[in-house]
Amino acid sequence: MSRIAKNPIRISKDVECSFKDGIFSAKGKLGQAHINIHSDYNININEGEVIVLPVNTASNDPKWGTTRAIVANTINGVTNGFSKTLELNGTGYRASISGSKLKLELGYSHDINFDIPEDIKIECPKQNIIKLTSINKEKLGAAAAKIRSFRKPEPFKGKGIKYSDEFIFRKEGKKK
Repeated sequence: MSRIAKNPIRISKDVECSFKDGIFSAKGKLGQAHINIHSDYNININEGEVIVLPVNTASNDPKWGTTRAIVANTINGVTNGFSKTLELNGTGYRASISGSKLKLELGYSHDINFDIPEDIKIECPKQNIIKLTSINKEKLGAAAAKIRSFRKPEPFKGKGIKYSDEFIFRKEGKKK
C-alpha cells in the first residue's frame, strides 16, 4: 500500500488547479502545465490542497504514488520551476548559445549543435557551465541527459560533461 499517495499536496494561493476529462492543469507564476491522468485515478481539489484518489477504493497499485508524484512535480514546476547545471571539464571544451541552438565544442573534429526544446531555457554564464531551467521536470532531465551523453565524463582524467553535483569516481592509471 502506498503511503506517499495518501498524502495531500499543498498548493499556494497563486496556483490555479483544475481537473477535467482526465487532464490535470496547473497555472502559476512561471506558466501553465497540463498532464494526462490515468483513468484509474481521480483528483479532488480542495482549498489549499490536491488529493489523488483511486477510482476503486481497494487499490494497492504502485501507479497511485507515481501519479501523485507527477501531480506534485507539475504544481512545483509552475510555482518554483526546476533547474540543472552541467559542467564541461577538459581542455578546449566550450558551450555557447546561438539562436535556438546550443553549440558544444567537445574535442571532436566537428562542433555539436543541440536544438533547444521549446519548454526549456538554456543559458551559459561561463564557457564551461550550462544552466537549464524548465517547469517540466521530465523534459528537463531528458534534455540534460542528452547533452551529457555527447561526452560522458571518463574516470581517468575526469574529462567530459558532468552534472554540477555529480562525483566522478577516479581510477588510477596504468603502472609500469
